[in-house]
Amino acid sequence: MSQPVTMITKDGRFAYEAAGDPNAIPLIFLHGIGGAARAWRRQLATFGDHFHAIAWDMPGYGGSAPLASVSITALAEALQQFIEQLGATRPILVGHSIGGMIVQKWLAQSPKLARAVVLAQTSPAFGKADGDWQKSFIAARLGPLDRGETMKSLAPSLVKELVGDDPDPEGMELARECMASVPEASYRAMMLALIGFDQRSTLKDISVPTLLLSGSKDNNAPAPMMAKTATYIPRAEYVELAHVGHLANLERPDAFDEALGRFLNSVTTKS
Repeated sequence: MSQPVTMITKDGRFAYEAAGDPNAIPLIFLHGIGGAARAWRRQLATFGDHFHAIAWDMPGYGGSAPLASVSITALAEALQQFIEQLGATRPILVGHSIGGMIVQKWLAQSPKLARAVVLAQTSPAFGKADGDWQKSFIAARLGPLDRGETMKSLAPSLVKELVGDDPDPEGMELARECMASVPEASYRAMMLALIGFDQRSTLKDISVPTLLLSGSKDNNAPAPMMAKTATYIPRAEYVELAHVGHLANLERPDAFDEALGRFLNSVTTKS
């Protein structure tokens, strides 16, 4: 296995971890709101043997500079700048949760730049800013911080409610550590950036091979919703992982890596 190393882009804006041959096909992982580049270390080590495997710290996370104003559009623009800083051509992108939303927005802005994409446990829409469900979702996550809790104090309960059956203990330790390390300002900004996100109308325009990966116990990106989403994307494959909640790559890394590996093999042997 390749061992990931921590790096920073030439412009100093983005911190990331990478493994593998820099001349190999770029495989870029984007973490979720409670994540970090290091949440992908298992995948970087596994797939770094055949790809240039890269995981960014999203702007405002780890060593990456925060954005002046956070929105999914601004994050997609930051992703394009990150790709340009890497000098990566025709990358394969793997976006988890908000990372998958960023990938969808990036695809709408840059439809022909990707070799393939993986939308892992994500959604094509969050809904209207004035919707009751959206309000309660945000309030449930930001309310404890408003009442004086910290990301560190909340991390164990936040992670516990995200996962499914019998998650990997080491993965859960890493999930809690990542969640605890998220700056409160970044967590708040990313949560608010979800409001109004809606790429449903552009799903039909995704022209690259696409894997949609869900967990059967995921309450944040429910499997039936992801299965339906797959029907709108012309070249989509859909895989549901049994007993898995919202953190598949940490809960069941073997199952996640197997599903991802099959897709990557099919994409790279055809191209």
